[in-house]
Amino acid sequence: MFDVGRPGFSSQIPRVTGPLSQKLFAAAKEKTPGGVNSPVRAFRNVGGEPFFVRRAKGSRIEDVDGKTYIDYIGSWGPNILGHAPTVVTNTIHEVAKDGISFGIPNPFEVEMARTICEWVPSVQKVRMCSSGTEATMSAIRLARGFTKRDYIVKFDGCYHGHSDSLLVAAGSGALTHGEPDSAGVPKAFAEKTIVLPYNDVEALEKVFAEQGEQIAAIIVESYPANAGLVFPKPGYLDLLSSITKKHGALLIFDEVMTGFRLGKAGVQGIENLTPDLSCFGKVIGGGLPVGAFGGRADVMDMLAPIGPVYQAGTLSGNPLAMAAGLAQLKHLAGTGGEGAPNGFTRLEQLGAHFEAGLRSMLDAKGMPYRFNRTGSMFCLFFTDREIVNVNDVMKQDLELFKKFFWGCLDKGIYIAPSPYETGFLSLAHTEADLDDTLTVFDEVLKAI
Repeated sequence: MFDVGRPGFSSQIPRVTGPLSQKLFAAAKEKTPGGVNSPVRAFRNVGGEPFFVRRAKGSRIEDVDGKTYIDYIGSWGPNILGHAPTVVTNTIHEVAKDGISFGIPNPFEVEMARTICEWVPSVQKVRMCSSGTEATMSAIRLARGFTKRDYIVKFDGCYHGHSDSLLVAAGSGALTHGEPDSAGVPKAFAEKTIVLPYNDVEALEKVFAEQGEQIAAIIVESYPANAGLVFPKPGYLDLLSSITKKHGALLIFDEVMTGFRLGKAGVQGIENLTPDLSCFGKVIGGGLPVGAFGGRADVMDMLAPIGPVYQAGTLSGNPLAMAAGLAQLKHLAGTGGEGAPNGFTRLEQLGAHFEAGLRSMLDAKGMPYRFNRTGSMFCLFFTDREIVNVNDVMKQDLELFKKFFWGCLDKGIYIAPSPYETGFLSLAHTEADLDDTLTVFDEVLKAI
C-alpha cells in the first residue's frame, strides 16, 4: 500500500505535474492526437496537463514521478474492488496460461451470460462485445431492426459512447432533431436522433404524440452519470416505460456505468423496472475491455446468425475479460470464497460515511452546493440550483471547481478532472481514506 503525499498547499494553485509526466505528455503529443487516447484525460476542463500513472494498488495510484494519490476514478468505474485486486489478478494470471484469445466459444462466456441473466431479470438473452460504445451502438441497431423504425430518442447530457447515431447534441429547441456533436457525423444520421431535455415530462409526451409511431426506441442512462450525477424525478422512469409500450417502441437502459455497481440488477433493480434492452460494461470485465447488451429473447433473437441484424466482434467474449469479470462479480456478491462479505452492502456503508462527512463540512462553511450520491457513485456540484438536467450542471461555479481540483491533486487526492464526471468509491477504500480526503477538501476550500 502506498502512502499519500501531503506537500504544502498554496493559494496560488499549481497547475503543473511532475517533470517525468511533463516529458511523457510532450512525447505523447508528437505521436498521439492531443497526447491522450481518450479526451477527458487531457485535463482540458481544468487547464494544465495530465500526470502519467506508473502503478496502482487498492485505493491508491502512483504517478511516474513517485507521487501517490487516493483515487476516486477507479478507471472510470470498472475497478469496484480497487486497483489490482488479488482475486482478479490471480484469475487473469491463471487463465492466461491457457490462452489469451481464441476467436472460438469458451466456457467463461457461457458462465458470464448465465450470471447476467440471473442477476438482471429483464435480460433473457445477452451478447458480449468489447466496449460500452459497441453495446449501445448494437442495441440501437437491434431496436431499429426489430421495430422497423428509424428514429430514436435520447436525452441531452446522456452519453452513450461515440457511435454516429448517439454522438448527437440537442438542437435550438427542446423538440428538435439533433445536430451532429462531432465533425465526421453526417447530418442525415443526426436527424434520425431526437434529443430531449432529461426529466422534462412535457417534452417527452409531446414528441411521442407527434412522432410516436416512427420511434424505434428511447435510450437513456437510467441515472445519468456523464454530466455529473443526475437523478430522475419521481415517476419519470416509469413514464419512459409506459410511453414506449404504448407506442410500440423499445426502452433501452444504458447501465454501462450503473450496472453491477449499484447492485446485482443496477438501476432497474432499484427502480423495479423492466426495460426491453440493457447495455453493460465496465464492472463485468474486471478492468479489461468489455461490453454486453441483452434483453427480451424475441428481440435478441433478431441478431445474426439466427436473425437479420448483423453484429460481430473478434474479441467478443474474450476469455481473460470474462474470467476476470466473473471473479469480480462473485467477490461482490459474497460468493467468491474466503468468507467474502456482500460488497454492495459495504459500498453503501462507505458512501454514507463519505456523504455524511462532506455534508457536515460544507454546511458548516455555509457554501452553496449540491451533492448527489447513490451507493458508491457520487458528484459534488458547486451550486445552489436543483440539479435536474445538464443545463443545471453547466451553471455551477466552474472556476471554483478548477481551483478545487488542482488543490486536491496537489495534496494527494485525485478526483475527476472535469465537473461533468461522476466519482467512484471501491471496496479498497477505507473510512480512514475518506476522512483524509475530507480533511483535504476542507483545507483546499479554506484556501480558495
